[in-house]
Amino acid sequence: MARKYEAGEKLTGKVTGIQPYGAFVSLDENTQGLVHISEITYGFVKDVNEFLSIGEEVEVKILEVNEEAEKISLSIRALQEKPVTDRRDERTRESLQERIKERDSEGFNSLKEKLQDWIEQSGQY
Repeated sequence: MARKYEAGEKLTGKVTGIQPYGAFVSLDENTQGLVHISEITYGFVKDVNEFLSIGEEVEVKILEVNEEAEKISLSIRALQEKPVTDRRDERTRESLQERIKERDSEGFNSLKEKLQDWIEQSGQY
């Protein structure tokens, strides 16, 4: 690394390579980092090429610097405003277990009632 980079820094870099898992961004002549596909934008990214192209200048934020491995993790998404959530996502979701618990007594009670009838019926044959 030509200079010491630190997590939290905001820089302008140039996209130098695109892979299915993300894009490599040059920060200076000797240093490049990776913007993982999950850090390109909010929402689902199927193809990095739909969002970035080689040679494009992008604003990035340094997420992590691993000096031993000489790797820098970058994010474009971290510099974007988080989208407003859909109202459906705001309501509290009841787990499947909670939904089962509220009805399980009904099912077991009816089985308990029928069990005695079945026992009596089986004795008749």
